[in-house]
Amino acid sequence: MPLLAPQAPKPALRSARAALGSPTAVREACTPALRSHPGPLSPELPLPVHVLDRITRQDGPPLARLTGWRFLIRGGDRTVAAAETMLTPDGWAFSHFFEGPYITSTELALRQAEALPGPYQPRLLSVPELYMLTLWLHGDTTADPAEGQPAPTDLLVPLAPAPPGIAAHRPYRVADLLPVLTLRLGPVPLLGTTA
Repeated sequence: MPLLAPQAPKPALRSARAALGSPTAVREACTPALRSHPGPLSPELPLPVHVLDRITRQDGPPLARLTGWRFLIRGGDRTVAAAETMLTPDGWAFSHFFEGPYITSTELALRQAEALPGPYQPRLLSVPELYMLTLWLHGDTTADPAEGQPAPTDLLVPLAPAPPGIAAHRPYRVADLLPVLTLRLGPVPLLGTTA
């Protein structure tokens, strides 16, 4: 079933396009593939980026909050980089360009998600404490992409590189993966001392 991708806020898209049109922003980017690409570039496949906070909190489930929108930057028939925008007090603004394994991994996860049964709204969910990024397949396709929390039946697809012991590109139900993440980030028990 096809993914029902959300539309990015127009100011976020405008800021990504403006950065692509700025020779200074492109030249100063730490993205050799972006700087050396000869043809036109376009921001595509917008995904809202959420961060999962307080995984180990005792008073309820962790909370996801929107931190930006990510656009894959296409040049011809391939993705060469990504652009991230962020919400500032003045509205949406370009943050940075980047490249690396998460770009290819995001494209692969999106292709895999297209083959899953049921409709989903694709998002990105970051777990900074584990240096982990997942494709979050939200079951409510009509939801505002800037809001909401991972539902127990939503799917999380860890992107490569994933933390040790968590398989990349395998869909996990939130109800199954969150306890694993919580356990990994929980307090380390003190070892008893012997007399």
